[in-house]
Amino acid sequence: MTLTPLVYWAQRHEEIFLRVELTDAQNIVVDVHENSLHFRAQGHGAKGQNEYDFRLEFLLPVKPEVTHKSTQRQVNITVRKEQSGWWERLVIQERKPAFLAPDFDRWLDESDAEMEIREKVRLNLKTGFLFVYNLVQFLGFSWIFVNMTVRLFIFGQDSLYDTFHTISDAMFLCQVLAAVEVLNAAFGVVRSGVVPAVIQVVGRNFILFIIFGSVEEMHNKPVVFFVFYLWSAIEIFRYPFYMLACFNTEWKTLTWLRYTIWIPLYPLGTLAEAVAVIQSIPIFDETKLFSIPLPKAIGTSVSFSYILHIYLLLMFLGLFINLRHLYKQRKKRFRTKKRKAN
Repeated sequence: MTLTPLVYWAQRHEEIFLRVELTDAQNIVVDVHENSLHFRAQGHGAKGQNEYDFRLEFLLPVKPEVTHKSTQRQVNITVRKEQSGWWERLVIQERKPAFLAPDFDRWLDESDAEMEIREKVRLNLKTGFLFVYNLVQFLGFSWIFVNMTVRLFIFGQDSLYDTFHTISDAMFLCQVLAAVEVLNAAFGVVRSGVVPAVIQVVGRNFILFIIFGSVEEMHNKPVVFFVFYLWSAIEIFRYPFYMLACFNTEWKTLTWLRYTIWIPLYPLGTLAEAVAVIQSIPIFDETKLFSIPLPKAIGTSVSFSYILHIYLLLMFLGLFINLRHLYKQRKKRFRTKKRKAN
């Protein structure tokens, strides 16, 4: 004897969801034609172990494609509407079949469904924006890293002295764009601390624009090569990791590199930045660049080098804060992965 199972339904503007209460369903057949659906399967339902069958005549046409997934307790069916819109009821007859009831686990009013659509659009725009930003930064830092590596192999030590002239434009662009990371953290676009982002972005831009950019005597220093190379070596692993994270995707090797490569490179980068600051101090003293003038009665000025001495202390304080933040991220990441594996 063929019986009718209990069926629960809900809708969105694009789809109809059906939940058939049938345990251990087998031999499932779901046919959709224009505005009707026919379901047949064997399983344990309200009337015990039997063959169950039902037919629905939809209010409006639907697409012929249908997807269904069975679990131990139920069969979930998704049907796509022919045209996007909100239906006043599911079936063509005004009086619904006795076996059909609303699925309150998925039920939304039309206004709630519209809010859900807007939220999806917002999330899609956010994902697209973050992916494009990380892609641009990855391409920029990859170009820097590859260019510097190739020049090092071709020109040897000579390439250390003209890094600023050949690479600085790309580095200026990448580091200006990096300010977006502070805004993302500040406005909640990403779940990241504002303080670590500010420390890294401000610190790097200080080195790039003040120490290197404003002091011509620093342009030919080998330290520029080491600073730029270490920065880019870190970023060519960080940005592709974020690109994959935009789509909840993970590549284990990349994840390990993203959370491990900074352990040697981040302190080395800070050390290279400190060397650059130390090398620039005599130049600022001699040129009086950015010196702070004092009243004529005193008749002198405060050299910018004093600020650089303070900055050196702050630099290593920032290193400690960022290393602590990165270590917590790494510990949390691999603890979560270990828990999932178990």
